[in-house]
Amino acid sequence: MLSDQELLRYSRQILLAQVDIDGQLRLKRSKALVVGLGGLGSPVALYLAAAGVGELHLADFDTVDLTNLQRQVIHDSDSVGMSKVDSACKRLEAINPEVKLVAHREALDEDSLAAAVGAVDVVLDCSDNFSTREAVNAACVAAGKPLVSGAAIRLEGQLSVFDPRRDYSPCYHCLYGHGSEAELTCSEAGVLGPLVGLVGSLQALEAMKLLAGFGDPLVGRLLLIDALGTRMRELRVKRDPACAVCGSRHG
Repeated sequence: MLSDQELLRYSRQILLAQVDIDGQLRLKRSKALVVGLGGLGSPVALYLAAAGVGELHLADFDTVDLTNLQRQVIHDSDSVGMSKVDSACKRLEAINPEVKLVAHREALDEDSLAAAVGAVDVVLDCSDNFSTREAVNAACVAAGKPLVSGAAIRLEGQLSVFDPRRDYSPCYHCLYGHGSEAELTCSEAGVLGPLVGLVGSLQALEAMKLLAGFGDPLVGRLLLIDALGTRMRELRVKRDPACAVCGSRHG
């Protein structure tokens, strides 16, 4: 049940008919894996902890660099040189000590990634490279776990939810195949802090909808964000029956 302190802490979202006490209890009983604690993972972890998701599993093998602080708002100047996971845990414990934090400080290989995905209810891919996104997607498809995927570069962002529990849902590989050899990183192409903040906040929202059971998750839809013109557009995306990752799962 929810304690008096929890009822007070989460009162503003409990007031929403779509959440209510039952939705808050679902959040409390839920577990989420955040892969990457950078520009996207910062707002994701902050908002999920503040919202009362019961257990957050945090995965990042990197350390905080001064160049991160322009957009990775979960870290601060005192965190430079510190493990990103440790820096994030320190901040999240201060925001909400009720949330259990599980740290993954080492790079996840195929086996450890499969175990990490299998231990949670939803996965949020906040990484910044295609190979990690592909590996996370494959692990989610294999485990039948929903994946909230976000990306941002330069002045463009995108977001989608891939849910293998739904027959009509594509997976990440259905959309992007084997990716592009010309993939760029933020350190090469640049990115604005508020853009990753926006995409990460939307990722947290989609995860809360999945966990608490309300609203219409972004399954089968790809949200494209143009920060330069402050425009958003939505594309319908279909599952590829011949997809090398999820095709056999759906027969």
